[in-house]
Amino acid sequence: MDPQSPSPVPPPGCPAHNSGGRVPLHGPEFAADPQAYYDYLRHYGPTAPVELAPGVEATLVTDYATALQLLQDSGSFRKDARRWRDFNDGKIAPDSPVAPLLAYRPNCMFSDGAEHLRLRQAVTDSMARVDSRKLSQTTERVSDYLISQFGERGSADLLGDYAKQLPLLVFNELFGCTADIGDRVVFGITGMFDGVNADKAMEVMFGAVGELVALKRARPGADVTSWLLQHPSRLTDEEMVHQLALLLVAGNEPLRNLIGNALHRLLTHDAYARQGGLIDEAIDDTLWENPPMQNLAPHYPAADMEFAGQKVRAGDLMLVSFAAANTGPALTAARQAGSNRAHLAWSAGPHACPSKDPARQITVTALENLLNRLPDVELAVPEDSLTWRPGPFNRALAALPARFTPVRPVRRPAAEGPAPASARAQQTEGTGRRPERSGMWSSFLTWLTR
Repeated sequence: MDPQSPSPVPPPGCPAHNSGGRVPLHGPEFAADPQAYYDYLRHYGPTAPVELAPGVEATLVTDYATALQLLQDSGSFRKDARRWRDFNDGKIAPDSPVAPLLAYRPNCMFSDGAEHLRLRQAVTDSMARVDSRKLSQTTERVSDYLISQFGERGSADLLGDYAKQLPLLVFNELFGCTADIGDRVVFGITGMFDGVNADKAMEVMFGAVGELVALKRARPGADVTSWLLQHPSRLTDEEMVHQLALLLVAGNEPLRNLIGNALHRLLTHDAYARQGGLIDEAIDDTLWENPPMQNLAPHYPAADMEFAGQKVRAGDLMLVSFAAANTGPALTAARQAGSNRAHLAWSAGPHACPSKDPARQITVTALENLLNRLPDVELAVPEDSLTWRPGPFNRALAALPARFTPVRPVRRPAAEGPAPASARAQQTEGTGRRPERSGMWSSFLTWLTR
């Protein structure tokens, strides 16, 4: 910060003075108005000292050009979380709420160099085999199913009843989950992010994914799990479990947030038409101004160095604020003159999101189908009464209450034919364990084949 410039004014309620001078990115004050915090953080320069959770310190990059420099320099900044000095020194409590997302796992997100290339190639090649037409069909089927669960009521929480559930079900189909495995994957992912018995949820999640790997080694199908197993990288079972867990967990949370945030934008900005060609525009504007993951991309300096005018030490935790970088004052004119998709919401560099195209396609289909089925949908509460989930990483509403003219449940047209063979098989094949029919994935499969 320039010593000649006026002292910055912390946002209302910001307890920075209680955090060793670091600005806390947790709690309801930050969730209510993160942009006020980013405006304050910019007074420090391109990077700023922050606290992610009590006792968890980090350096946050808030400038677009500086963020690109960090994300693209894999020689100076590494992803392997075993370099995290504070964690190694025992300064991070084992039960810290941010540890599960930042601690090392043997997957492509936390690897560097040749190992990252090998694991990443297996993921990108397998995701590239996803048929876009079938993906749209799957998303539309899931959308129809979810709408059929609440359509007759004339009201719904579009977060809990729709945006949160849709990615879970679509991904279960993409990865070839059986009814039993799929129900436990849904339970695990939901519990991990909702903070309800997170340790148990993680145990259930990894157990289910391990069974899925064993199942697909024995009986491969036309799904991402089987394609990963067949990849020339020859992933071990342990590597398979961690790649799949990364794709399922890291794919679901941002996607549900993107669908929810884009719906929020469509329902609160009169400039967008509720049908036709402005859905893409609403998604782009959401990715710029309200990205689903606002602060992430953990990196660690490989050596002590000076970066963006500040000294950083080897093993310091550094994060990129996609939200702050996207909304910096210097970007306003450039965004209007350039590409509307030059935002950092998908990250950048060698660790950029490998699934951004399928994620966007799922989002477009989910929004189009919902707005076509519920053309008069509107917020059921004043916009200023909506609350946002706390936490340093996500940008997500707690709920999105809506109302609309009730609609009849969707029935699959006879011309559509039977449900996909994979869905029919998933109700009977698997681990020998009898599926619980109360599970969300089991219920969807039953709806498909009734």
